Amino acid sequence: MQTLQQRYAKAVYQRIQDVKQSYPDDKQKEYGALALKLPILVRQAGLVQALTFVAARQREAHKRRILDDLAQVLGEGSGEDLLKQAREAPLSKYMYLTQRVLWALEWFKRFAQSELKVEPGEGE
Repeated sequence: MQTLQQRYAKAVYQRIQDVKQSYPDDKQKEYGALALKLPILVRQAGLVQALTFVAARQREAHKRRILDDLAQVLGEGSGEDLLKQAREAPLSKYMYLTQRVLWALEWFKRFAQSELKVEPGEGE
């Protein structure tokens, strides 16, 4: 049996590897830069606001993809499904969802740095 952290790490790693194969270096850096910023944005602005910010970038598929990847890691379907759940959840579920998102985003951040070689301030 795997811990939740192990499942998140494995799922995020697979998505980061797919990003490496699917996008050129500049798009990888932008995806990775968003992965570095998103945990901070969730902590500062709140879950719904942070997810809405990412969803608003729909014209840029590689940036919007992180929302879908995050939702899949959490087992919440699509990015839109995750955003809807965050908007409509009662407080206790919203708080737990926020914690799960932050746990998963820590893995996105770690793998963006180690696999995509993104450093803070890059890809902006």
